[in-house]
Amino acid sequence: MFDESFIRRARLQECSAQERLADHEHPVRPLPPLGRVTGSTAKQVMVLLGLVILAFGTAMYMGLTGPSQEQTATEPRPLRATIVPLVPRETVPGGPAEELFSASQAAGFGIGADGVELPADVTGTRDFSDHQIRAALTLGKKYVVESSLDSGVLTGGATEPVRDLLVSDQRGRFDRSMRAAAAPGPPPPDASGQGEGLRAPPATAWLVRLDTEHVALADPGVRVSGTLTVTQQDRDLLEVTADHVFVYAVGPAERAAGNDQGSGEDAALFTVRRQVRLQIEREDLPRQRLSVEHVVMQAGPLPCSAVSADELRPILAGQSVGQDEVTGIDPYADRPNGTPVCGTLAGAAQPSGIG
Repeated sequence: MFDESFIRRARLQECSAQERLADHEHPVRPLPPLGRVTGSTAKQVMVLLGLVILAFGTAMYMGLTGPSQEQTATEPRPLRATIVPLVPRETVPGGPAEELFSASQAAGFGIGADGVELPADVTGTRDFSDHQIRAALTLGKKYVVESSLDSGVLTGGATEPVRDLLVSDQRGRFDRSMRAAAAPGPPPPDASGQGEGLRAPPATAWLVRLDTEHVALADPGVRVSGTLTVTQQDRDLLEVTADHVFVYAVGPAERAAGNDQGSGEDAALFTVRRQVRLQIEREDLPRQRLSVEHVVMQAGPLPCSAVSADELRPILAGQSVGQDEVTGIDPYADRPNGTPVCGTLAGAAQPSGIG
């Protein structure tokens, strides 16, 4: 008796009866040694080897291209800002600050930070809890207050309250805008790696700043009204949109008397509407950091030349602008490149019944 293992080790195989009838000289035939690769097996090995090489090459390609594309997609974009000066048609009305507020559309606005209200109902999203959504809205409110209501930022040239809220990638660009505002001449190109010819946005894209050489706050109580909303942009990214109207009572600066505060009796109202889109990464919520993505600001009464100003110099009570600034823009006229585009301040935006 021969067991199965003995039979498998045999090197000869007897031909069948039909095979012996066809070939009398070879009753047996040799078997290939154990471990020898036959033709069909070799083909299978080659196919398998080709698949392994193809998979390895695909993995290498994805490893080389994937991270760089992801890094490019997540690089912070430079701040985009649109500033539209609103030119008055007539002489700017003036009077005591309280009377001006009462006679304007800002009569029912909140005062200071109290006017920047959070939504009454705050609910979480698919990936963010109620608490995280409220934290994002609160951070957005903090930026609005520091950039548009802080007295040091408005009149003293302070920048830290706003800079401290920015992510590290934006602080360099913010500093560049502030340096350009302090230096004479045209602003230097933006060193953001986005190409030549780009310039740092004006300081007033990041914050509201008055030209304190000529203008002072006539009333510290800035009137405010607006909204804060939040949406989820990605699994780890929230976007807060702040849309507010700020109304400042301003007057001429009286530096000759050693007083930076204007007189409340010769005030005028200066209205600024700022629409700001802020982005907040999940990891930046506890750090109290955000990125300013896009700002649209309309402000008046201002001269048309304030379109790219680093400081805002409102037109004061009793003053007006030249007629050529309020007659509109002729698209057929031969205008030099870079000519600013302005809006006209509606009469309803000014206080009425003063005097």
